[in-house]
Amino acid sequence: MASFVFLCSMIILRYGWVGLFLLGLSCFSSCGDQKQTGNKFKIAYLDLLEDETLAQARQGFWDALAKNGFSEKEGTIEVLYKNASGDQIALVQACDYMVSQNVDIIATNPTLSTITAVKKSGSIPVCMMVSPRPDLAGLASKDGSWPKTLFGVYETLDYIDSSLALAQSIQPSIKTLGLIYNQSEPQSVDALNEVKKYCSFKGIDLEALPVNTSSDAQQVTAVLLSKPLDAFFALPDNVIFASFETIKRLCDEKKVPVYTSEAGLVKRGARASFGADFYQWGYQAGEQAATYLKNKKELPKPEVVKARVKTIGK
Repeated sequence: MASFVFLCSMIILRYGWVGLFLLGLSCFSSCGDQKQTGNKFKIAYLDLLEDETLAQARQGFWDALAKNGFSEKEGTIEVLYKNASGDQIALVQACDYMVSQNVDIIATNPTLSTITAVKKSGSIPVCMMVSPRPDLAGLASKDGSWPKTLFGVYETLDYIDSSLALAQSIQPSIKTLGLIYNQSEPQSVDALNEVKKYCSFKGIDLEALPVNTSSDAQQVTAVLLSKPLDAFFALPDNVIFASFETIKRLCDEKKVPVYTSEAGLVKRGARASFGADFYQWGYQAGEQAATYLKNKKELPKPEVVKARVKTIGK
């Protein structure tokens, strides 16, 4: 303190009171700059499970943010990442922790993460990806309105018919189609209903069995394949994503080709797909998040995924 008083006295003697004023102005400006530099946005990312297909959306999300100037490398955001490893209790706990950290955004991937975050996040904005339209996910209110804190990118079920039509164009002999579905996941049940409608219209027999977790997939798929099937359809749900290699191996043993609506699953062995490009899905959501961070005045409106692709396996 004494040295500071001495410094001020010397400045007054040499430069007068104007010099002291300029010193104070310089200190104020410097403090203001430090405060601005240290102001990072805190972005939370809630994953239900680790999966190669879902990871494509996650990468797209971070790439879009980085392109818009928001990245950990540049020091403009702080990332809080949690993966529930397929455990719904862990998913809720992870979300609660994120809320306690007062993050600016909770990004969610896939459906169950979105549902959990919307219910637990309070006023914190939720940016969804790899999720169905909010009303299809059971997130619409009685009057049909969507959650005010929810934005990001959703999918409808319109592409299911195109996926099945693609399978038939490749394999016109399909008379019996098999699938397993996650009965606890709204998106999976809704997709199942779309498949039922298509099969009924086209005169295809559908064999469908429910599963609860990825650990059930092997046994249930084996039971399903004990019946004569012409093809297997991999629905867009977390059980399929987590256990696809097991499902594909069992189908290969029975020489039953696998079709799907998810392009990422073709890279993992499915014969063909028509559906959202998962990387672009995440990228589109990341662009929405960047738009919000740049102004923080109004959330973007949820929008349908733009990039759907036909993918044929080798």
